[in-house]
Amino acid sequence: MYGSRTGRARLCMAVTGAVLLLGGCSSDDGNDGKPAVSQQPKESDPYWVNPDGSAAKQVAAYLKDGDDKNAELLKKIAEQPVGEWIGPDNPQDEAKGFTEAAAKADRDALLVLYNIPHRDCGQFSKGGAADGDSYRAWVDKVAKGIGDRRATVILEPDALLHLVDSCTPQEFHEERYDLLKGAVERLKQQPNTKVYVDAGNAGWSHPDALFEPLQRAGVDKADGFSVNVSNFFATAASKDFGKKLSAKVGGKHFVVDTSRNGNGPYTGGDPKENWCNPPGRALGETPTAKTGDPLVDAYMWVKRPGESDGECRGGPKAGEWWPEYALGLARATN
Repeated sequence: MYGSRTGRARLCMAVTGAVLLLGGCSSDDGNDGKPAVSQQPKESDPYWVNPDGSAAKQVAAYLKDGDDKNAELLKKIAEQPVGEWIGPDNPQDEAKGFTEAAAKADRDALLVLYNIPHRDCGQFSKGGAADGDSYRAWVDKVAKGIGDRRATVILEPDALLHLVDSCTPQEFHEERYDLLKGAVERLKQQPNTKVYVDAGNAGWSHPDALFEPLQRAGVDKADGFSVNVSNFFATAASKDFGKKLSAKVGGKHFVVDTSRNGNGPYTGGDPKENWCNPPGRALGETPTAKTGDPLVDAYMWVKRPGESDGECRGGPKAGEWWPEYALGLARATN
């Protein structure tokens, strides 16, 4: 299905024990030791900007090399909060590290869980937990790592959509619904955690086919759902899609990934591949909780701009930093 794949974002972090080593690996500008990026105003954007993200490190490298032009371009990305995608191996340490760092800056952490068994139907971002029990244990560790700190979790991009489009074999459907519902319930035990179940994107031509899967995945106990994660559909189209779903699931709120939708979807190639590192795309609306729409809780950069969707169009592996693509996004953005 066009537009359904998600390139997994990798983590740029250092963990020792249970803490993120902010002091030992913070990117600086190469001159006075100050971080290359800073936090956005809390009143409009409550989410944490990671000073050690891939874009921030690239800005620092450009500044050190005297490449001020490209450094300024990449600050369009580096100075905005992006999702921190929790890895499979140290979920408790990573969740604790990110949420502690965010709390220290008086911001909320934005976390993405992308480890469902049989993930991405064996495509560029294939993988996930070995089985249901492994996934439940992994989610439990994430929740323990979050603790009582403020966090917003985007739960399993494409997991529902790949049930609806028959990409995921039928034999795994019941288990996936159970795992998603269980993840919502476990994460919501944390007192300051918000959870949004991913609901695909506006490229899906039959939104009515998604509301029942959303209900089965436990959206009633979540804070809402997410749309357009890692995709390129315009914000207006994404909001329209989200509102149609919301009306079917009790008026639930939603969030929109605007990280790369500034120029909308790419239509110049094979529709089955237009989701993967498409050329000529641009950054979308900057992250904010002030959307002006009572149903839309936030515009977010869930996908980390500049990280590859997969080994297509000359890109590196899914989730790896690709500075040339990042610069292209920044150049195309007004």
